[in-house]
Amino acid sequence: MNTTFSQKMMRKAIALSKKSIEKGGGPFGAVIVKDGKIVASGHNMVTIKNDPTAHAEVSVIRKAANKLGSFSLAGCEIYTSCEPCPMCLSAIYWARIDKVYYANTKKDAAKIDFDDSFIYKQIALPYDKRSIPVVQMMRDEGLQAFKMWQNKTDKTKY
Repeated sequence: MNTTFSQKMMRKAIALSKKSIEKGGGPFGAVIVKDGKIVASGHNMVTIKNDPTAHAEVSVIRKAANKLGSFSLAGCEIYTSCEPCPMCLSAIYWARIDKVYYANTKKDAAKIDFDDSFIYKQIALPYDKRSIPVVQMMRDEGLQAFKMWQNKTDKTKY
């Protein structure tokens, strides 16, 4: 993409972050583009929908996947007003988005009380050291579903 187009898309993501604040959401907006056209755009909806996963990036990934009729967003790029948090970054990888453009950094977000550094630290810890207990149980029963999946001949791989 050329610089002018990229700047236009980033300005749209930033404008969406401001719109989110006006509607009662957090200051985050995002746009997904494919072949030079906007596929989906949106903003943070966490407090609006009472959904902790409704970050701007996750919300537009859901919209784009629905619009394109595919869980793979290969060939798409995302413009986001802030460097993605761990959840959003994971969603971007799962969606197979080709490239991420962002405006504000995670340090900028931390300065206004959107600090995700504790999540990065928690992920690196052994389960028994995390602040939320993680307990494995009933593995043998759980593996039955995995065996079913492994033996399924008409599965859609992702």
